[in-house]
Amino acid sequence: MHRSTIGAFLDELAARTPTPGGGASSALHAAQAAALVGMVGRYSDGAKYAEHADTIGRIVAESDDVREAALAVAARDAAAFEAVGHAYALPRGTEPQEVERRQAIERALVASAAPPVEVVELTDRVVGLAEGLLPIGNRNVVTDIACAAEAARAAAVTARINIEINRAGIKDEPTRTALAAQAARVQVITKRAERVTSAVLKGISK
Repeated sequence: MHRSTIGAFLDELAARTPTPGGGASSALHAAQAAALVGMVGRYSDGAKYAEHADTIGRIVAESDDVREAALAVAARDAAAFEAVGHAYALPRGTEPQEVERRQAIERALVASAAPPVEVVELTDRVVGLAEGLLPIGNRNVVTDIACAAEAARAAAVTARINIEINRAGIKDEPTRTALAAQAARVQVITKRAERVTSAVLKGISK
């Protein structure tokens, strides 16, 4: 574990600064979920798992893609949130300024909603990977599949919160509707994650 890197991020997260915040934390949850799936996949090698080698290899490769994508989303989330702050700080002493400010805020909020929407998509993918790996992966590290599912669930729920807070300030109805649909996906994702965890717990309690 790279204490300097993780510690520095947590110091920034704890500081009285707008970024990083919940959005970056959500993306990091997704990245951790993907990393755990990748770890279990890499432990699922050798002759015992030869029958499923192609599937496991695909899962590992995709988990790596999701992990990298989630880290990239974390960076974009911080930039998008900073843009929201800049928009709210625009002058509004005159009517033209007020109009420009409202339009800038709308654009910034729409852009700020994009990263958590991406996190929802990534959590959907990583839960699917966990579901695929669960019946064929190494039983000695099966609990890490449940840990991955729970990290993905945390990512999805946190992403939904961030979608909703941005959606609340957006006036454009088609955009609001589209964001509501993305947020609604989280309930399905979390239920799937819960089933993965329940299956693991049931298996280890025998």
